[in-house]
Amino acid sequence: MTDIKDSVAFVTGGSRGIGKALVQALYDRGAAKVYATARDPRRITHPDAVPLALETTDPRSVAAAADQARDTTILINNAGGLLGASFLDSSVEDVRREFEVNFYGPLLTARAFAPVIERNGGGHILTMHSVLSWFTLPGSDAYSASKAALWAQTNALRLALRPRGIIVTGLHVGYVDTDMTAGIDAPKVSPDSVAVQALDGIQADAPEVLADDITRQVKAGLSADLATLYPELAARG
Repeated sequence: MTDIKDSVAFVTGGSRGIGKALVQALYDRGAAKVYATARDPRRITHPDAVPLALETTDPRSVAAAADQARDTTILINNAGGLLGASFLDSSVEDVRREFEVNFYGPLLTARAFAPVIERNGGGHILTMHSVLSWFTLPGSDAYSASKAALWAQTNALRLALRPRGIIVTGLHVGYVDTDMTAGIDAPKVSPDSVAVQALDGIQADAPEVLADDITRQVKAGLSADLATLYPELAARG
């Protein structure tokens, strides 16, 4: 069991949405210190958080942040983005950028902070995934692929880091009521609800947290025929 009370947490993308809710929830559960990152640290508004500048796709920025936060025991990889790159219509550079943000960024932070957490006696890494790790919607081609790759990354790191005293949790969500989904008319969970479930998962050392009904439904459908997730395949006969 990972104890959040008196822990030192590092939250990427901590200025708004789920990241901001995670920073507050960590303090609510007694964290001793929370580093919250943004490209512009002036956007961090929590009065107790330690703001740090971070560009997760820049190895030098990640290394500098890990050097500044050498007391970290919990890493939360929350930063990411939906850039909307299409496999057929977007440039390969745009597709690659989606992977830089959603796959390589969390990998860089995990590689930088794993030895930090290990030196501090062990701890936890939680990484933000998506229901689109398992399912692709029109317009989400590269995003879904990057999140599917991140899911595989998390599975690999979970096995590699456990002997080093680091537990790894994957957090999967559907629609969350944030700026990213402002134009989507669908049921949404709140960032606060996601943050609470994420920290429950950390405390329970859960391998995965499925934070809403649609995520649980899609995960359950992975073992079914492909047409269960993509009915249009069956309709074409």
